[in-house]
Amino acid sequence: MFLTKSSGMIIGPIASLLGMFMNGIFYVLNMIGIPNIGLAIIIMTVLIYMAMLPLTIKQQKFSKLQRKMQPELNKINKKYEGRKDPESMERQQAEIKEVYGKYGVSATGSCVQLLIQMPILLALYRVFYNIPAYVPMIKQVFFPLVDKLREVDPTGTYLQSTNAARYFTKQFENENFVNGVTEYVQNTFIDVLNKFNSADWTALSEHFTDLQSDISTTVSNLTRYNNFLGLNMANSPSSLFREAIANKTYVLCIVALIIPVLAALTQYLNVALMPQADNGSNDQMAQQMKTMNIMMPLMSAFFCWSLPNGMGLYWIAGAVIRCIQQVVINKQIDKMDIDAMVEKNLEKMKEKEEKEGKKDKNRVSSSTMSTYSSMNTRRMKDRTGTNVSEDSERKAQQARQTNGKKYKAGSLAEKANMVSNFNDSNTGSSKKQGKKG
Repeated sequence: MFLTKSSGMIIGPIASLLGMFMNGIFYVLNMIGIPNIGLAIIIMTVLIYMAMLPLTIKQQKFSKLQRKMQPELNKINKKYEGRKDPESMERQQAEIKEVYGKYGVSATGSCVQLLIQMPILLALYRVFYNIPAYVPMIKQVFFPLVDKLREVDPTGTYLQSTNAARYFTKQFENENFVNGVTEYVQNTFIDVLNKFNSADWTALSEHFTDLQSDISTTVSNLTRYNNFLGLNMANSPSSLFREAIANKTYVLCIVALIIPVLAALTQYLNVALMPQADNGSNDQMAQQMKTMNIMMPLMSAFFCWSLPNGMGLYWIAGAVIRCIQQVVINKQIDKMDIDAMVEKNLEKMKEKEEKEGKKDKNRVSSSTMSTYSSMNTRRMKDRTGTNVSEDSERKAQQARQTNGKKYKAGSLAEKANMVSNFNDSNTGSSKKQGKKG
């Protein structure tokens, strides 16, 4: 929540990249005369979700196939129900793995997509929640007010007494702030001012009467940038609702509820359009999914109630885009021939098993050859248990050539061929001895 950009190893670089993207969008909007944070958030949300469309398609395909194979998985789970011995559990996992392979999906397929998307979404949250840190034009709006505030209240005593300052307690205690490091103090002041609502700005103007002109200019510019369809993107619905109750302007109470209600409705539609796995009406997992489908819209409403309207707008825009994507993707997936896909995956499985079988066979042959080649022919014994004679040593030397073909001295092929011919010679000698006997 600090003006200083995120320094996380994963989120930090992604947030910086998305911040540059956001700054570029806002710069273009400013060039055409409509520099608006709300509009920039919507445009950026659309572009980000379009970029993530391939991942969304993969995730929807996985959900569709999972719904198709769920009855088979339920059958396997029922078959091994109550059997906790290692052998049964191993066989159960093997059969489940076979079903996943049959449909050409991974058991962690959806998790991988989420793991890729989550850092992006968290980085977007970081950018939208603290736009002045990533859009210099918005940061510049707070000047010269910030510098004048530092002159009249260098320790930020008044700012620390406001509700907005509760998010930045550690910043005020930081040694950089205590020592008066200019950039750090400026960033801390902007962090607090960026969280101000209308009532906070009015109180600031009444407290610092000499700065009323600068405060008025700052508020005017921020309103120009932050106002979208009558809502201030920097304000939260909860603060707007409290302000409306205090001023007895009950129409604003309804306005304050728009973002949370729309967030809940769009999230509900989003969940309703997602392919649901057929777990059976009495299945515990199905009941848990139904509970989640109810809880997710309520959680969306709660978060958007307490967070700035800009975050709520992003949440709504994202849900609407996902709904549109799901409608289009679902139509395409419904046209897919699942049976043909399963047959294709079965062929791939068969080819894979054949390749793995050949590898295993080659592995065994290589191991056997290595064992033979490591034998010391001088210590070989015949069937009677006596050491190999000089005659046998001569045979071993002759075994280095077969059908006139010479092998490189010391090579694995030479050793393997030598052992093979040596054994053949011994076999022939044994047969002759048997005839003599």
